[in-house]
Amino acid sequence: MNESTVPSASELQKLWEMIKDIRFGMLVTRHGNGHLHARPMTTQNRSLDEPALWFFASRSTDPAAESASEPQVNVSYAAPDKDRYVSVTGSVRLVEDLEKKKALWSTPAQAWFPGGPEDPDVALLEVRIEHAEYWDVKDSKPVQLLRMATAAMSGRQPRMDADYGQVGGGAERPPGG
Repeated sequence: MNESTVPSASELQKLWEMIKDIRFGMLVTRHGNGHLHARPMTTQNRSLDEPALWFFASRSTDPAAESASEPQVNVSYAAPDKDRYVSVTGSVRLVEDLEKKKALWSTPAQAWFPGGPEDPDVALLEVRIEHAEYWDVKDSKPVQLLRMATAAMSGRQPRMDADYGQVGGGAERPPGG
């Protein structure tokens, strides 16, 4: 990743505002057979002071193995009740840092890994954020339905009051596509 793709502090803050209350992200990796695999993972960050998302995983599971062979990943977040959606692209790596594990450790992590952060099976995955897109619809559900019905009758695409943005590098894309 070159310097032009490193998200700024304000971009990271916006991204954190979008995902901080979403309990799980879907981590998408490429399996050795070439298929994409997605699984729910709990984001361990307490903030986004650096352009990285952190996850705990068992070393004996696919995410840890796949990160070594294919580092490009996606983490998707969705809060349908708030009409908030985020897609993060980055590179993943296994990090051996006991102090970082301890700093990120939580009661939910303890439930999954009863041996604690010192357990040799506990892997720490770091996803370096290279690019992200987000959609945050501001319209209420009734307004959205009204706009969609009006659009269906008029044959025009509905216009929603939505905050769309990108973080880091990547090609420009229109909202929704």
